[in-house]
Amino acid sequence: MKNRFIPGFLLAATLGLASAAASADTVRIGIEGAYPPFNTVTASGQLEGFDVDIARALCTAMKAECTLVAQDWDGMIPALMARKFDAVVSSMVDTPERAKQVDFTKPYYRTMLAVAVAKDSDIKDTQPASFKGKTLGAQSSTTQSQYAEDVYGKAGAEIRLYPTPDEAGSDLIVGRLDGVVHDKYPLIEWMNKHSENCCRLLGDIPGTEGDTSIAVRKGDDALRERFNTAIQTIREQGIYQKISQRYFGMDIY
Repeated sequence: MKNRFIPGFLLAATLGLASAAASADTVRIGIEGAYPPFNTVTASGQLEGFDVDIARALCTAMKAECTLVAQDWDGMIPALMARKFDAVVSSMVDTPERAKQVDFTKPYYRTMLAVAVAKDSDIKDTQPASFKGKTLGAQSSTTQSQYAEDVYGKAGAEIRLYPTPDEAGSDLIVGRLDGVVHDKYPLIEWMNKHSENCCRLLGDIPGTEGDTSIAVRKGDDALRERFNTAIQTIREQGIYQKISQRYFGMDIY
């Protein structure tokens, strides 16, 4: 949800996902690589995660040869519009603001925002009033930061924005923040990795459910519909469900 350490380089990895037919087309896909478990970059420089596996499955369904390109989150939409790649499969939530710049497919999963606080925090719930006079962190240029500023900030919370969720989480662990706002699934993933130091899941934020979709350039209806068909195909074939089970133990569609 895009709305995350961010690689400062472009990493291209040909995946060899299509058949060997000489007529196979190539689709370049932008992925951030700093949003586990949805996307991350391994020590050897390879992209992996739920988004990566879904992209592979979609390319196979489309009979297309795909190239993955790692791209910093803040530059994702500008890079798409500049034709550095053809689509974004990187946990991007379909918002009205983004829809003014790009077109979206139907969702490939749905998510919501949640809040984590320190284990000994006296904050009882995720209501904005509970954070008056408190300090909340969120990743910049995301739906999380927008919500934090528009809702919690107006309710009297101080909002601090970070380049990545890990940096916000680190400040929560050492006590510089009272809480962090993040997408639920990666927040739980992060908490599991830091269970000895932090934290507790305060809860979901009601009304923040959002569609996570694939972004393409405005007017690229042919590619958008190819992705829509491919999403339906991997759902019908059970491929999507197997990938989701592997990462989350359930179907997040």
